[in-house]
Amino acid sequence: MIELDTQLRKFQKELSAGTVSLALLAVLGSAPDPLYGYQIAKQLERIGGGVLAGKQSALYPVLRNLEGAGLLESHVEPSMTGPPRRYYRITDAGRTVLHEWAAAWRATRDSVDSVLGGLEP
Repeated sequence: MIELDTQLRKFQKELSAGTVSLALLAVLGSAPDPLYGYQIAKQLERIGGGVLAGKQSALYPVLRNLEGAGLLESHVEPSMTGPPRRYYRITDAGRTVLHEWAAAWRATRDSVDSVLGGLEP
């Protein structure tokens, strides 16, 4: 029998995989200026209460996928303190998708909350 901790980690990983893209779009959608990876990770950590915090390196493949889909655009700028930084900004298409995904998330969340409503906290 698989340990309960292992089951929880597996569930959290699967759940996270479906929500990170939405969270990244939301962070960039609310940012007044482009952000680089570390700034995005810190925003997720701060806003998400640590729930969405994870390895910063895991964000980059998701950012690249979102950019490849035309939902983000990026540019590289030199850094005075280290290697050049890639800054990301949400596109108009990304804003449209963000609103669609947010509506789908809310509908799913409400449905699951209804099913879970009878469970003890």
